[in-house]
Amino acid sequence: MFDLSKIEAAVNAISAEKKIAKEKLVEIIEHAIKTAYKKDYASKESNVNVHLDMSTGTVEISIEKTIVEEVTDPNIEVSYDDVGGADSGFALGDTVEIDVSDEILGSEGFGRIASQAAKQVIVQKIQETEKEKLYHLFKDKEDTIVNLRVELVEKNRVVFDYNGNQVVLPKSEQNSKDKYTPGQRMYLYVRKVEIDPELGPRVVLSRKDKELVVKLFEMNTPELEEGTVEIVSIARMAGVKTKIIVASDDEDVDPAGCLIGPKGMRVRGIVDELFGEKIDIINYTTDQKEMVRRALIPGTVEEIEIDEENNIIRATVKDEEKAKVLGRGGTNINIAGDLLGYRISLSTIEGKEVDPKTDSEV
Repeated sequence: MFDLSKIEAAVNAISAEKKIAKEKLVEIIEHAIKTAYKKDYASKESNVNVHLDMSTGTVEISIEKTIVEEVTDPNIEVSYDDVGGADSGFALGDTVEIDVSDEILGSEGFGRIASQAAKQVIVQKIQETEKEKLYHLFKDKEDTIVNLRVELVEKNRVVFDYNGNQVVLPKSEQNSKDKYTPGQRMYLYVRKVEIDPELGPRVVLSRKDKELVVKLFEMNTPELEEGTVEIVSIARMAGVKTKIIVASDDEDVDPAGCLIGPKGMRVRGIVDELFGEKIDIINYTTDQKEMVRRALIPGTVEEIEIDEENNIIRATVKDEEKAKVLGRGGTNINIAGDLLGYRISLSTIEGKEVDPKTDSEV
């Protein structure tokens, strides 16, 4: 038997918890029952009507059929004689709605199938509805940062709470240095808000994107918001290091100092938000070779050759400086290359080419 009382209890609970209108859930269940009936008792071509009345606890199921002289498809046709012939008031070609409620709802098999179908569709529709809600909540927040509370930490994802709605940070967008604890608040970058043709509404949050760092500095540095200072370039290896080039048209302004803040307070707050990720802030210069030297700090380079045609920078270092220029696993030189938009090749004064994998810090 199809137990409407259990369905009603589920509708009330889901409506309250997920903030989805009861009418919407009832429509979903009606559609599920219709689909189940077509699959097991009729055909795809059948025109089935389902109406659930929660106030009276009744379910009405009917099927529309065309009146014909001789039935060739019983799923969509009914004979003229079966509807009462000339006394029925109907004519050949008319459509008649046949009530099958008692016959179907009394079937234990259909009740079980319909209940399962309703549950599956409800779960699916809840997911779709929640995606739609998140899309509308975030559609005006793309390319901004939001401060969210960690609700749940799982193996491959972290679930955040946003105004009573759950939004997921997938493993692919997590920062390896982050420590996620339920109840904790942190900033996330809203990287993308879109309606994907296959996946539907989609909100992509990130703790790895370099724009997270940009937005954090913009939030904490009035000079950036005012336009006195601008970020020329940024490169990031999330959880390891970020390098930023900053500039200002005002000769009396120290761009790097603005981001660092009084006694280092501004940059320290952002480093704390990123769980200790290192941040190098570099003042821009029109001297290309000097710009390369600054980008490769904390190491010191002796000679620099810039090959514009092949987009390569060739730098020469003393043997004792190569590990600093490279950084652990080559991170420093790789981030500097991303920052400048060049591939950086390193060799020692003696002419030995440096391999980032074997000659870097360990």
